[in-house]
Amino acid sequence: MAAFCNHACGGAWKKRGMELPFLKKKEVMALDIGSSSIKLLQLRQAKKGWELAKLGIAYLPPEAIVDGSIIDSMTVTNTIAALVKEENVKTKDAVSSLTGHSVIIKKVSLPAMTEEELGESIQWEAEQYIPFPMTDVNIDFQIMGEVAAGKGQMDVMLVAVKKDVINDYVNVIREAGLNPVVVDVDSFALENMLEINYTFAPGENVVMVNIGASITSISILVGGVTAFTRSIPLGGNQFTEEIQRNFNITFKEAEDIKLGHVKGRFEQSELNKALGSVSSNVAAEVKRSVDFFLGGNPAVIVNKIFLSGGGVKVAGLKETVQEKMDMIVEVANPFNGITCNPKVFDPEKMKDLAPHFGVAVGLATRKLGDR
Repeated sequence: MAAFCNHACGGAWKKRGMELPFLKKKEVMALDIGSSSIKLLQLRQAKKGWELAKLGIAYLPPEAIVDGSIIDSMTVTNTIAALVKEENVKTKDAVSSLTGHSVIIKKVSLPAMTEEELGESIQWEAEQYIPFPMTDVNIDFQIMGEVAAGKGQMDVMLVAVKKDVINDYVNVIREAGLNPVVVDVDSFALENMLEINYTFAPGENVVMVNIGASITSISILVGGVTAFTRSIPLGGNQFTEEIQRNFNITFKEAEDIKLGHVKGRFEQSELNKALGSVSSNVAAEVKRSVDFFLGGNPAVIVNKIFLSGGGVKVAGLKETVQEKMDMIVEVANPFNGITCNPKVFDPEKMKDLAPHFGVAVGLATRKLGDR
């Protein structure tokens, strides 16, 4: 089992990640293994930027993955293998990522030292910040720079992931016949996605909110680099469960109604009320996270919020977040700066799938051996 390398991923981290020890420059496939679906994507470098080569999505049954933990490994393995076969992907090298409470990301101030010195002492330096035994986690770090107001100090971003969770994801990928070459973190992959699809003005800082099936991750990017992340156990499933509870129907029926596949069965006003209560909870958590960060960083101004993940397709969610935050909110398009051949990838289908592929696009930009 490999450990985190000396570099991590996203913005300043984008050349990094937990790399397994057979590094070569070659194509990789991105596998975003989520609670409700597995997204596969492969990019190739074109003359100008990136071009979409492969794309596919396969849905998982409820309880296969719960809160980022793999419960039914056989189902997940079989779903990955079937998806790779269906999309006719030739490469065996896969890049994946993790999110949730098993991932700890903290910005800390430490005595100034070289990267090599920190690498030798990181286990001891990190112990006071990580709420797990050091023997249970893999640790990575990125030196962010000297602290302006603290002479002899430097800012360091710590990343710790529980080893058993890494092992679970690595094992299902291997059992599917693939080589798990990089394990990244969702928030850093999303940072990479924004970088290749959007141009930001100097000093423009943004919030990235990724609403998955069971987990919503909130990241704040300052100067293009992740400065704060938080995961909350709230996502698309909560919308479905609220509909199910209000109308006394099955989860599958509620899911179809949430996604607009079934219309006219219930009064729209009652449906909006059910969806609106969860949207308000999501918006409140976004505001709480942003307010907490800004409270400790009063000189920072946040200009915009990007939304991604399947949960953003819920009617009224974007507007609720925008009202709560009183700033511009945009649904991120991970294919905004990527060439997609319309003869291969139907534009209407791509528009519908786009919210699901933010993490996968960020992962697919990884190249083995990058630093």
